[in-house]
Amino acid sequence: MRIGLLGTGHVARALAQGWSAAGHDVLLGSRRPAERTGLGLPVAGLGETAAHAEVLVNATPGNVSLDLLRALGAPALAGTVLVDVGVGLSDDYTELSHPNSSLAEQIQEAFPQTPVVKTLCTMDSTAMIAPGSLDGPSTVFLSGDDAEAKRTTGRLLTDLGWPESSQLDIGGITTARGQEHFALLFMGIANGLGSHTFNIKVVPRTTA
Repeated sequence: MRIGLLGTGHVARALAQGWSAAGHDVLLGSRRPAERTGLGLPVAGLGETAAHAEVLVNATPGNVSLDLLRALGAPALAGTVLVDVGVGLSDDYTELSHPNSSLAEQIQEAFPQTPVVKTLCTMDSTAMIAPGSLDGPSTVFLSGDDAEAKRTTGRLLTDLGWPESSQLDIGGITTARGQEHFALLFMGIANGLGSHTFNIKVVPRTTA
């Protein structure tokens, strides 16, 4: 599958490496591709990356993502599954940029012809692509209104090492609020552990 990743930071590079290792055709998108050489991964402009993609991944900082996507334009995104892993936070990581909504909801509202799926934003980039390195199985969440887009995203999660048993579909795109708002608790847990590489597991009640 052709996967375009908007962004060239730690998250984008980690996901690109993970999916490349699984056999996908990945391309990183940058506003300044000439300055992002030497990453060991192919880099192109944002428009070229969007045109390349069967699935487009937003791995840009959540407080700039909407402006960046609007610059690309709705026609460039129409019909392409957009996997959103961004979270908007203040510079000191203490405030959410979308306290009464979510970035994913706002992207979906702005681009109604682009099915948006929220996932992978409750963990760091290491856990995203190496869930098996954690001390036991954990949970990755999916939010979105389009069932086929979520199935496609689920297959890509499987390729990163997330079995179906670890994937939890929590509903429509409005449930992305829970995923993104977890960022504040994430920072507290990281402070308590002294590490950003961890994840959570949903443990249901034992049935008789």
